[in-house]
Amino acid sequence: MAEAALRHVLDGYKVLDFTHIVAGPTCTLMLAEMGADVIKVEMAPNGDAARGGPMMVDGRSGYFVQHNRGKKDMCVDLKHPEGLAIMKALIPQMDVMVQNYAPGVIARLGLGYETVSKLNPRIVMCSISAFGQTGPLAQEPGYDYLGAAYAGVVSMCGEPGGPPYVPMIALGDVSTGAHAMGAICAALLGRARTGRGQHLDISLLDTYFHYHEAGIETHTISKGKIKPTRSGQHSWYAVPAGIFKGRDHYMIIIAALDHQFAALCRAMGRQELAQDPRFKVNAARLENLQQLIALIEGWLQATPEEQVMAAMSEHRVPCAPVLSVEEAVKHPHLRERGTVRTVHDRILGDFDVPGFALRFSDFPRRLDLEAPTLGEHNGDVLTKYLGYPQSRVRELEQMGVLRSGPV
Repeated sequence: MAEAALRHVLDGYKVLDFTHIVAGPTCTLMLAEMGADVIKVEMAPNGDAARGGPMMVDGRSGYFVQHNRGKKDMCVDLKHPEGLAIMKALIPQMDVMVQNYAPGVIARLGLGYETVSKLNPRIVMCSISAFGQTGPLAQEPGYDYLGAAYAGVVSMCGEPGGPPYVPMIALGDVSTGAHAMGAICAALLGRARTGRGQHLDISLLDTYFHYHEAGIETHTISKGKIKPTRSGQHSWYAVPAGIFKGRDHYMIIIAALDHQFAALCRAMGRQELAQDPRFKVNAARLENLQQLIALIEGWLQATPEEQVMAAMSEHRVPCAPVLSVEEAVKHPHLRERGTVRTVHDRILGDFDVPGFALRFSDFPRRLDLEAPTLGEHNGDVLTKYLGYPQSRVRELEQMGVLRSGPV
């Protein structure tokens, strides 16, 4: 394909998508955002359980639409021999296959990597799961928060001595999908060199554990003397770095490096604090954290937020107000960059979703992507890729091998 004709960086790559809910669909959505031709295969009769997620309007799920824009859709009875035969006929024409069923399920359906790679030695197959395809936890049911719990991430969230918290967003699922996307692109690059595909094992637990930026090495190098755990609103090792109560918002301030702390002191009009023995270096600030919090919050609560932000900006102190979702979607920076993106759906109308985070100089415009209805492209895919006549498609629908729905 001529470079000038490319819609985006992955235009021309074909992806067979056996994913559901969030982690897997995030991966394939990112591939679709980069121009790949993604064929989502939903299990008949009801399809992806995300179709019942919030918010529902006339039977259409905003949750499903957000995570499945830009994909063609088939709804197939994979347990029926005819359904399995369709998939096996499609696989030789695909570049990538992604699935996030529980470990072992895709193989029991007849589409494990051993089978798939024989049908198409060049295919990159990516298996996404909670705990990985191998290991003692592999067969356990898993969700985002469970991976966070096993990874020690939840133990780091909450007040000291109090119960741990989990973040009320799909942090692990979305991150795992992004990791899977990166692995797929790397494997496609590898295939360009070797001519061979491979099987990728991407786990939510592995992804979550990678978020520990300091705790693991600190614990092991100290021979277990340091046991990182939740420290509430402030960092357990760097000060100041945490949440402070201001007039209008809570504020996050990160000024743990000595030059940053000196800048914060100047912004507060308290330059002398940078030389105060209680606060001069990080170790002293950590020891006198409560006194420092009181000084910073005293300034924040006595000063209008606009003045606080102006002073912080002038002195280059890293800080941000803790915005609500309602405030964040209106923020001009997020709007200008497309971080918040308004999309159109044929049933839901116009609404906001998180925008595509990857930026490419050769493809500055985002693709306009629409989410499919259940089995919407059964006939289109079978005609385009397998040459099925419409009469055969109707026959398969009558047999229950193919399903479709209005939403």
